[in-house]
Amino acid sequence: MKPVKISVEDMIDLHTFRPEDVSDLLSEYFQECIANGIYTVRIIHGKGMGILKNRVVGILKRSPYVISFNNSPPDWGGWGSTIAELKRKNR
Repeated sequence: MKPVKISVEDMIDLHTFRPEDVSDLLSEYFQECIANGIYTVRIIHGKGMGILKNRVVGILKRSPYVISFNNSPPDWGGWGSTIAELKRKNR
């Protein structure tokens, strides 16, 4: 299977990805964001039963690239998405 090239933006929607790919995907996404000077990102995981959100929270807790994270404000998806602050690269 060929890798999917996605443009680097401050938001990623996980609905189109397989749950088992989310950990590697987010790690690569965070690295690309940092390399491109993007330090605040919104991760859309949806509300549903909370399974994907719980997976995302676990990844964020363990990620060496993440400083902090929280639910998005209501007008940005509320608990259906998460805002994460990424570490700035050393200059």
